[in-house]
Amino acid sequence: MAGKRKETATVVLQKEIAKDIYDLRVKSGLATDCLPGQFAGIYPPSDAHLLMRPISICEAGSEGIIRFVYRIAGEGTALLSVLKEGDQVDVLGPLGNGFPLDEAKGKKVAVMGGGIGIPPMLYTAGQLKGISDRTEIYLGYRDANLFLADEFKPFGEVVIATEDGSEGHKGNVLGALKERDFTPDVIMACGPMPMLRAIKKYAEENHITAFISLEERMACGVGACLGCVCKTVKKDEHSHVNNARICTEGPVFDASDVEI
Repeated sequence: MAGKRKETATVVLQKEIAKDIYDLRVKSGLATDCLPGQFAGIYPPSDAHLLMRPISICEAGSEGIIRFVYRIAGEGTALLSVLKEGDQVDVLGPLGNGFPLDEAKGKKVAVMGGGIGIPPMLYTAGQLKGISDRTEIYLGYRDANLFLADEFKPFGEVVIATEDGSEGHKGNVLGALKERDFTPDVIMACGPMPMLRAIKKYAEENHITAFISLEERMACGVGACLGCVCKTVKKDEHSHVNNARICTEGPVFDASDVEI
């Protein structure tokens, strides 16, 4: 796989698929190098915003299209949301380490996504088809606005959890998993920190291997600024401290290796 690089991509589609959540697709030579769980840095089309915005890769394919599904969270992502078909945008990627698909070979896997952590799990679920023995997919939403949910159906049984109980299980994805007669060998998850903490605890108590994708505000995205560190169980062999950079050592970690 080629290393990260910066390219000018062409927007082929952008649409709002839920309130403040956008589906952006760009054509780029980076597409063939992307792995599930990785992210890319997209540079807002404004000289006033020099830093890239890290956005997880929702899908990427040999046809040269990278898909990003993101939520407007500030000025930078608001600027991205006005991009339209034919516009040019600079993209740095692919960045970070993704989900170790080989760990799922011949095993029962729970793919779990919560909120804006759902998009990277679509790419992951798709790539697990034919690798895992069985895949169940748990998606957590605030309400019945189930963006992307139908797109997971070809890759495994989809179980929905909503905070308000308007669809599926009332509560979170872990509660939905506990209700079912399914004990995974491996969990792959992305979502808000309380969700990931609960999954880490559940995995430890039940001797399940869990890989979690951590989200953090980033500046450089390439490990230079040390602005996105997380606490680790073991000391880093270079810095000799219990820290790892989410943008380079992550965003995906074995849950047993990090303290969250």
